[in-house]
Amino acid sequence: MGNTDHRRRHRRSFAVAALAALGLGAAGLVPAAEAHGRPSGAEAAASVSAVAAGRGQETVSGIIVTYKENSSHGDAVAHAWGVVARMLGVSPREVRHLAVGSTLVSLGREVSAQEADTAVAALLASGAVESAEPDARMWPELSPDDPRYAEQWDFTGANGMRIPGAWDVATGSGAVVAVLDTGITRHPDLDANILSGYDFISDPATARDGGGRDSDPQDEGDWYAAGECGKTTAKNSSWHGTHVTGTVAAVTGNAVGVAGVAPGAKVVPVRVLGKCGGATSDIADAIVWASGGTVAGVPVNPYPAQVINMSLGGTGTCSATYQNAINAAVARGVTVVVSAGNSAADASGSRPANCQNVVAVAAGDKDGKLASYSNYGTTVDVTAPGGDTSKSGGGILSTLNAGTTVPGAPSYAWYQGTSMAAPHISGLAAMMKSLKPGLTPTDVESLLKQGARPMPGGCSLGCGAGLSDAAATMSLTAAR
Repeated sequence: MGNTDHRRRHRRSFAVAALAALGLGAAGLVPAAEAHGRPSGAEAAASVSAVAAGRGQETVSGIIVTYKENSSHGDAVAHAWGVVARMLGVSPREVRHLAVGSTLVSLGREVSAQEADTAVAALLASGAVESAEPDARMWPELSPDDPRYAEQWDFTGANGMRIPGAWDVATGSGAVVAVLDTGITRHPDLDANILSGYDFISDPATARDGGGRDSDPQDEGDWYAAGECGKTTAKNSSWHGTHVTGTVAAVTGNAVGVAGVAPGAKVVPVRVLGKCGGATSDIADAIVWASGGTVAGVPVNPYPAQVINMSLGGTGTCSATYQNAINAAVARGVTVVVSAGNSAADASGSRPANCQNVVAVAAGDKDGKLASYSNYGTTVDVTAPGGDTSKSGGGILSTLNAGTTVPGAPSYAWYQGTSMAAPHISGLAAMMKSLKPGLTPTDVESLLKQGARPMPGGCSLGCGAGLSDAAATMSLTAAR
């Protein structure tokens, strides 16, 4: 066993011992996979208030902790968890080890964002942890709308991505895109391009499938009633993952529905979002798994992705958990594409868009302008069509499901959001990788930026390199 593996095992043993000192049980988990560099406790402490900003009435039930290796810190950790238990009236319990080397500790009940920050502060003050953060919830980044229109302007329109010209070079054959989202529903415009995936939602209530993690990425619906999930009004199921997947790789040549950006590519559906969103701890493990890494208790991914699409997000700074998982994926040669967010604000306040080593995508509308809802700023790398359903024919048409709560018949719908913009770039990245498999994530990002054109409608707030031009990008890729 190498020194790194030994340190990880030692750290986990120390974590278990610290909780045992409080009479708090551990889950008896097997060792987790690759750990990477992490911020110091001081750096993590500085980010606590920033992470809390904008979280509103968010609640969490767990803390993600990375312990220092020195066993002399055991009393300090036990004391810190004891303080947390007494102050918040919770019962901390180790749940599992994450693939990035951290430990998920359940608090035993839902606590407010402010209470979670109190727990984090107590742990950081102990001096015995490298980092600590709430196991925050992420949400789909979309603004759905129902009207149907007759064309995909985002592919062929004057202010679209010029997709047909890219197909003269490649269509994505041989490339795999992992879509980390709400899962997938059966659809005649998708089924031929779908590979086996995985459900990473560990909470049965969120998963709605009667259990925790399993090999079935079926979208069971993310609907909720008024008063649930911290929301005052009810919401029907979005079938968000099905819509995103259609933009990436809907089948062409089958005389059905719509075309995908990379119709020759395959998609691995990875379910990380369910009722009330999804947990950072689950998403981090899913990133590692999708990229070909090892996750304790989960079979190895038989179809490691070249591209990961994450049309999801939340407010706050990029956490160590997110960054470590993304770094692990990028180190394996995987391009990670994320939505910039739908808050009409600077994307620097939205994660994972503000993480390093990602391609953050803003949304453009049918007029070639930054969409009214889209985040913006220097964090954005490139812009792609995201739609504006307030304008005639202005949404993004893709595959969907007609069910209101549970899955129903296959359908199509127009949605808008940076969630719709990101899969355009993921599909383009898949075509790039199918043509030149040796491209690194840095190469892909550089070519995406070089191939972009100025925003036709202008952009003073920051749209990255501009509006993605698939034809130009593929020409540059072919010439590389």
